[in-house]
Amino acid sequence: MTIDITGLPPERIGFAISPLAELGLALHALSEPGHHPGLHGWVTATAASLKPDLADRLHEAEFLWRNTFSDVFMPFAGIPGWDGTPGSTLAEDLDLLDRLPDERFASAALEFTCSSLYSVKTPSPLHDPAMRARALEMAAVRGPRQVEFAERLLSDPASIRAWLRRLFEDCQEAFFADTWQRIRVQLAADARHKAEILRRKGLDEAVASVSAALSLDEGGTRISVDKLTEGRTTATDPEPGAGLTFVPTSFGWPHLMVLHAPGWRPVIHYPVHGPELPSPASVEILKLRMEALAHPMRMRLCRNLARSPYTTSELADSHGITAPEVSRHLSALKRAGLISTRRRGRYVLHQLDLTVVARLGSDFLEGVLR
Repeated sequence: MTIDITGLPPERIGFAISPLAELGLALHALSEPGHHPGLHGWVTATAASLKPDLADRLHEAEFLWRNTFSDVFMPFAGIPGWDGTPGSTLAEDLDLLDRLPDERFASAALEFTCSSLYSVKTPSPLHDPAMRARALEMAAVRGPRQVEFAERLLSDPASIRAWLRRLFEDCQEAFFADTWQRIRVQLAADARHKAEILRRKGLDEAVASVSAALSLDEGGTRISVDKLTEGRTTATDPEPGAGLTFVPTSFGWPHLMVLHAPGWRPVIHYPVHGPELPSPASVEILKLRMEALAHPMRMRLCRNLARSPYTTSELADSHGITAPEVSRHLSALKRAGLISTRRRGRYVLHQLDLTVVARLGSDFLEGVLR
């Protein structure tokens, strides 16, 4: 996924925290705790404390945050003429959500039905009969709750907007105020630190500090995000105004999200990693490792190398193949970062890196969830 920043003034790149964006990911963690094993304690305690009425209403709208991340949680990026700054409180973020034009609100709220057209600028389903029919047709595939929501939104967007604001306000009162108070200091400190890196060391260093999944091209004109999703956007679209915002999240790991809808300023919503969390492998490295292990002979070699170090000739004798064949297999495993080598006298010993192999499952999970 790429963001074109050609000609973007440095002062239009910023780091900021957003209570509403963080609430969206907190709600996602409540709906999909399997994505966030480190939050099981918080999820269990919070879910147990929810009043039945609030739990039911959250269930009604969970398609906004369970499988996709609706842009309604980042309204600051979609308001024409706004400077792209999130609110400092949830109430201020919700005021910004109220300022989002109905057409943009409807498109963002219907992402679950129009996800295949996310990167394409289309007519609003509020006014275009074909888009309205498409939204309702795709909602029908996802069940009666989505159909009811879509019908209400398309016929009376004001009522849905009021209902959703009240829902978020009730979340604030029930659990999010205390949660935000606890995590906002860490998020604000991270945003300040990254902004200082940007000011002192430049965009390349700042991008690298955000995530290993981000990179800046040599010309400094394009930011690439290592995701399985494909998409592109520009940070200099005159419609929303030039700008790029980085928003840290405590609840988001392992998700790294990029708002890249046409007519919206791009936003990179990145997880703040604790020091105990290893950096996720890139999609390319993950592909290399899975391809390397797909070969039956390399799997047999790994069985030996997992137990103790072996030389090339020992592996050749053990498996009845030539030393050059073993060397070719070992080269593929080494390129994938799966084995380590060390010299002992005139012998070169190879051994499987069990730590890397043990992370393959979580690396794959992080790669597809990123």
